Amino acid sequence: MVRRRFSDEPKSRLAVWAGRLALFSLVTAALSVIIVRSALLEIVPALSTFFAALVFAVIAILLGFAAFVVIWRDGLAGLGSAFIGMLIGTGLLIYPAYLGYNAYRLPLVNDITTDIANPPRFDVIARLRPRGTNDYPGAELAAKQRAAYPEITTMEVAAPPQIAYEIALALATKRKWRVVDARPPTATRREGTIEAVARSAIMGFRDDIVIRVRASNNASLVDVRSASRFSFHDFGANASRVGSLIEDIDNAVNSMPERKEPEKPAPPAAKKPQPAKR
Repeated sequence: MVRRRFSDEPKSRLAVWAGRLALFSLVTAALSVIIVRSALLEIVPALSTFFAALVFAVIAILLGFAAFVVIWRDGLAGLGSAFIGMLIGTGLLIYPAYLGYNAYRLPLVNDITTDIANPPRFDVIARLRPRGTNDYPGAELAAKQRAAYPEITTMEVAAPPQIAYEIALALATKRKWRVVDARPPTATRREGTIEAVARSAIMGFRDDIVIRVRASNNASLVDVRSASRFSFHDFGANASRVGSLIEDIDNAVNSMPERKEPEKPAPPAAKKPQPAKR
């Protein structure tokens, strides 16, 4: 009896299609990320392409499961293709699943500020944002922020406004934010402002940031606002960014060497009265 070689065994068509769809979804997802990051097309078509890639990834996983059953039952080849299809499909779904989890547990907000009563305003960046997204949304969003992020409030630091401004600018540059405008506080302009653009790690979504520094007696008040440019849900990114920045500013100010007050010159010694000459 001639034994049939393993390579000659019929291959599960489900396994073949699981591998093909998984590879197709991987290429489609990579293409959509490139389109979003490079701004080659509008964001809506690019995101639609990414969601289509996720649909193909889910189908690849289902076909992979079905292929395992057929291979086990009928002794067909194709175990590797089925496994690759499931592995790639699962890998593509991990990040969207994480975002979905954050969307479930976090409030529906896309604009976070330390000062909800008088939030810093976008000036130069206002030209880059979609129409109608520059103004702070209002009381409803403020209530959601208070409930979810009560720790995000105006920060007072024991440093002059110029020092606090320079620290904030250095931290924005260190984070590789694109600084669009920077106006330090001066004698004629009491507020210093920094406007910058941050991008998400994977998709490259643009979030806009404005930092405001004001004098307060012998200290400075620092306010930060971070708002998503397109998304209606930030998945906690803006709150995390604002909280991290104000914490780093506070740590930087506290680690500064103490400023010594200049010593006052000693008052001149009183002259002893001279006896009157006779």
